[in-house]
Amino acid sequence: MQVAITSRHGTLSPGAHEHITRKAEKLLTYFDRVTAINVTVDFSNDRIEVEILVDAEHRHDLVASESGDNVTAVFDAALHKMEHQVRKYKEKIQDHRRDPALNEIAEAAEQRRPEVNP
Repeated sequence: MQVAITSRHGTLSPGAHEHITRKAEKLLTYFDRVTAINVTVDFSNDRIEVEILVDAEHRHDLVASESGDNVTAVFDAALHKMEHQVRKYKEKIQDHRRDPALNEIAEAAEQRRPEVNP
């Protein structure tokens, strides 16, 4: 899994770059099938816009964006949105049906069978 960080119209400090990389990698704790994370930080018009694109297996990109004045705060807000999307997608694709165990099938069959006294 790779984290690609791009900045437009400005540069990120090494501390902010490390913060973004470390936090973005935590998306793997929510969903193992994340293949790539792209973070774009845009410094324009005295506003900072952060866009996070997550490429999950068998799915188009998940997108979260946020704008504000502080790079780390804006990134954390966008990351919170992305965490919610990833959790929701994982919940959607999981199979929650549970096949009955063999002993449960046998017990149900015995209960349906009438008792025969010789």
